[in-house]
Amino acid sequence: MLPHFLIQSNIVNPDDLFSPRIVDDETILLSHSYGYLTQLRELSLSRRMIRESGFPLSQALVEREVRILSGTVECTKYALESGVAFNVAGGTHHAFRDRPEGFCLLNDQAVAAAHLLERSLAKQVLIIDLDVHQGNGTASIFKDESRVFTFSMHGERNYPFRKEKSDLDINLPDETTDDEYLQTLQTSLTYIRKSINPDFIFFQAGVDVLESDVLGKLSLSIEGCRMRDRLVFEFAKSMNIPIVVCMGGGYSKDIDIIIEAHANTFIEGKIIH
Repeated sequence: MLPHFLIQSNIVNPDDLFSPRIVDDETILLSHSYGYLTQLRELSLSRRMIRESGFPLSQALVEREVRILSGTVECTKYALESGVAFNVAGGTHHAFRDRPEGFCLLNDQAVAAAHLLERSLAKQVLIIDLDVHQGNGTASIFKDESRVFTFSMHGERNYPFRKEKSDLDINLPDETTDDEYLQTLQTSLTYIRKSINPDFIFFQAGVDVLESDVLGKLSLSIEGCRMRDRLVFEFAKSMNIPIVVCMGGGYSKDIDIIIEAHANTFIEGKIIH
């Protein structure tokens, strides 16, 4: 629905969209273990792992996850060329190096970040995760990697209930409003700017921060969510840093609200870049 809406609303042109080439296993193994990838390929995950993934395991599901991941990896090329690129899916930030979790089997931004470092296309990567749920898989994968700075701003009393340690974690109370959220985000970005010198950014732009979201517990308006995106794009633009955006979560009962909020992310990226 999102690509269709973007085209029908003249936010993007059909030529702006691409179907990703499937990455090889060597690329996936930059952030995932050989044993785990083999289990996925052979559909041999344990019952517990399948339950924690949230999905019934199938070949189609694995192929879907690999395609989503490939899209984020390929987005890095376009972002390096033009400053910004979007995956209309992605943001699978709950996937760990050796196990799935929370509807995430493979961690697309983690693999894409490792891909940039492996090919010397970036020296310092910043991951800005503003989904309402902490990017626990991403934090775990990069806990010992100084070249990737993980920043997660999420609901304190929301999933996952056992949090990992990011380089910067901001825990938000339930019912956080636009003003509180945006002020906290601006302060955090200012801190990051003083702390590191990134040359590539990944943005996990989940819209489950909305007040209408049945799983989010925060109280952002559609406009507040759009201003959130604007702050991130302005941050990247002010330092001339390429940015790849993935859509992340969104669980409002009215799917039109989800599409509008995601489309606003594209609009803000287009305006600023």
